[in-house]
Amino acid sequence: QVQLVESGGGFVQTGGSLRLSCTASGSRFSINAMGWYRQAPGKQREFVAGATSGGSRDYADSVKGRFTISRDNAKNTVFLQMNSLKPGDTAVYYCAAGNALSSTYAAYWGQGTQVTVSS
Repeated sequence: QVQLVESGGGFVQTGGSLRLSCTASGSRFSINAMGWYRQAPGKQREFVAGATSGGSRDYADSVKGRFTISRDNAKNTVFLQMNSLKPGDTAVYYCAAGNALSSTYAAYWGQGTQVTVSS
């Protein structure tokens, strides 16, 4: 069973930066797709960014130009560098992994890490 462990959430002021990390364990092979979703209070979970082991990257329009996803395939680890943070980015951020990621589905999920951006 694949387990995902996130770290790096916290509290930051508008315009600040945070870096999230997520490491997958329990897989004998490199995981093809890893990424990040988020869920704000009262809203549905939404896709933020995804990365495949082959190098493809995908971003939600709301974070393009501000967030950067990267991977260490050998360690099954994915990072999310978040710059120019806004109060609208406040949410619980979930790491996800699997053969592929859709707008709402992933095979494996982390427990979530809180990101709070103050105005």
